Amino acid sequence: MAIEDHHFIPDTPAGGTVILLNGTSSSGKSSIARELLDILDGTWFHMPVDAFHAMRCDREIADEDLQAEIDRTVKGFHRAVAGMAAAGNNLVVDHPLSRRWRLLDLLDVLVPQNTVLVAVRCPLPELERREAERGDRQPGLAALQYHRVHAHELHDVDVDTSVHGPRECALRIRDALSDLPRPTAFETLRRTLRRPH
Repeated sequence: MAIEDHHFIPDTPAGGTVILLNGTSSSGKSSIARELLDILDGTWFHMPVDAFHAMRCDREIADEDLQAEIDRTVKGFHRAVAGMAAAGNNLVVDHPLSRRWRLLDLLDVLVPQNTVLVAVRCPLPELERREAERGDRQPGLAALQYHRVHAHELHDVDVDTSVHGPRECALRIRDALSDLPRPTAFETLRRTLRRPH
């Protein structure tokens, strides 16, 4: 007689913590995320939004359809992050909040008291230098995002990658986790910015 599959499903633990690294392209988010996975206790996943864009097929997208395609991908990414966290997984999320709707959408789907919002800062001249050196980013992307990503101002932790390397930034974030402000930035932003339903 077949055994029901649900007998093998473990109990779902309490919701996981989401460390949301918010900064422009080339600000150093991915480098910090890799360091965080190395120094944080327990099991953590790195979920960069770029990995979701990389899953898309190589078919050509018309210019007039591109933004809608990007937005659909990002909206799905938000729900994948929320689902992983709801299942009890701890996540380091690498994602620029360069459009206001992204923050508003995340305020809807994430648990605010379990979300740590980190501002990853870097002066624009240094961002432009890194962008040119890398050669794998759309020229001017960092400048386009620069005044948008931190427009909501409130974060739980701030790091500056022009002053500190990825490891030191990661250590600062790790140390801040034990003494986070309450309410969290997401709790406050949810109360002040969240769209009415």
